Formats: sequence, C-alpha cells, structure tokens
Amino acid sequence: MPLATIPSPPEGGWYLGPVPVRAYTICMLLGIVVAVVIAERRWRNRGGRPGTMLDLATWGIPSGIIGARLYHVITDWQLYFGPDAPHRPIDAILIWGESGPGWRGLSIWGAVALGGVGVWIACRRRGIAVSAVADAVAPAIPVGQAIARWGNYFNQELFGSPTDLPWGLEIEAGRPGTVAGAATYHPAFLYESLWNLALALALIWAGRRFLLRHGRLFALYVAGYTAGRFWIEGLRVDPANEILGLRLNQWTSIILFLGALAYVYLSRNRKSEEPLGAGRVPAEAE
Repeated sequence: MPLATIPSPPEGGWYLGPVPVRAYTICMLLGIVVAVVIAERRWRNRGGRPGTMLDLATWGIPSGIIGARLYHVITDWQLYFGPDAPHRPIDAILIWGESGPGWRGLSIWGAVALGGVGVWIACRRRGIAVSAVADAVAPAIPVGQAIARWGNYFNQELFGSPTDLPWGLEIEAGRPGTVAGAATYHPAFLYESLWNLALALALIWAGRRFLLRHGRLFALYVAGYTAGRFWIEGLRVDPANEILGLRLNQWTSIILFLGALAYVYLSRNRKSEEPLGAGRVPAEAE
C-alpha cells in the first residue's frame, strides 16, 4: 500500500436517535439544492421571473428520481429478475440499502432524461421556452452532480481499477468490484466530481463569451459531461453489461456526445427570441 492514500469512511450514515440518516441522501439533497439556487440566480439574471426554477424543480426532481431508477433497473435488470438475481424483483422499486434509508441505484442518464420531461411539461404550462431553461440550468447541473458524487464515497462505490498512486482510495475487501490482493483504487467518484466542477466553470465562461442560446449551452454540458464520463467509466472494474468490449454507459456517452455536438451545429443560426414566461424582467446579462 502507498504511503499516502484516501481512507474511506467506516460508515455510510449515522443515527439521530432511532432515525437513520444516510450520507448518500444528504449529498444528493445538497446537490439538488445548490443546483436549484444556481439555476434560479442565472434565470433572474437573464430576466426571468423570480421563483421559476423552484416551481420547475417540483416537476423535474420527482420525475428525475423515477427516471434515474428506471434507467438503472433497465440496464442492470439481471440484478432483480431471473433465477440467479441477487435481489428480489420488489427491490427494483426500492432505493434504500439494508443499512438504512439512502438513495442508491440511481443513474444520471435517466435523471436528466425523465427530469427533462417533467420540466418540459412545466414549461409548457407556464409559456416558457424549455431551451431557455436548459441553458440556465446547464452549469448548475454539473455542480449538483459534483456534490452528489460524494455520496458514492461514503458508500465505498464508484471506484476504478487498483492503483498505487498517492491518491488511491482505500476500499474494504470483498465489496463489489474489488480485486483480490488490492487495497487502493482509482477514486473515480473524485475524478468525476472534479471534472464536473471544471465543466461548470467552462460552461459559465462559454455562455458569457459566445452568448449561447436556444439550448446550445445545455448541449455543451451534455458533450462535456459525456466526454469525461467515457474515460472515467473506462476505469471502473465493477460488473457491468458490455457491448463490443465497452461498458453500456460508455456507449451511452458516445451516442449523447455525438448528438449534442450535432445539435450545437444544426442550431447555430437560430436567432429568435425565447419566451421567459409571464412577469419577465427586461434584462439580458448573465
């Protein structure tokens, strides 16, 4: 074992009296709150009505959680269905672990997809351009993801292959994905957290420098996130469905990356005004 390593927490949660509190849940909720606050500020700076992002979040967050779970269950169905499944079929709809309530088994792909549907419905009801909302939340989402990823640290999951680097992450032997004889692994959760923070800063700069509108900034978020997720996913050694030697999430990253770049190119000449809904304040600064 290297002289300097990152120790993993001995427990993934605590008890407030008889009530269990999972660190994963705290990280997830904190990430959501911070993302909504950032998005709300950006929306107001653009001239949108105050409180809009919180209203949209009441639609986007519940549908996002459902989508996150659905993607996980669909892509890892063998964990819940079949004669050799390690979990019961009923566990497919449960998002807490044996050691107490705590979100787990959630996927960002499903969260953004179905969460986006919820936001789209809310935007339609309020007469707001969903593309304008997408650009407002673009830097906010990776910041929220960066915070939420620390829940994986407390759960001792989302780690990569064994490594002797000074920042190797200590993982208890016997956990899913561990390798016999290895004690430290690439902290994939940390890599993704740092990548997301850097991506958020890059998006803020790009949005101001090029005045990106009509969903182009959000498309850049998708391209930037999937580029990082592709190589980080490649570090992981835990079991996953593969196609032609690549993990399923790597193929998802490739498809979304190409789709995002195509959208940026095809929408490059769009100039029309995007409605921000009733109560708009005339402002354009971001």
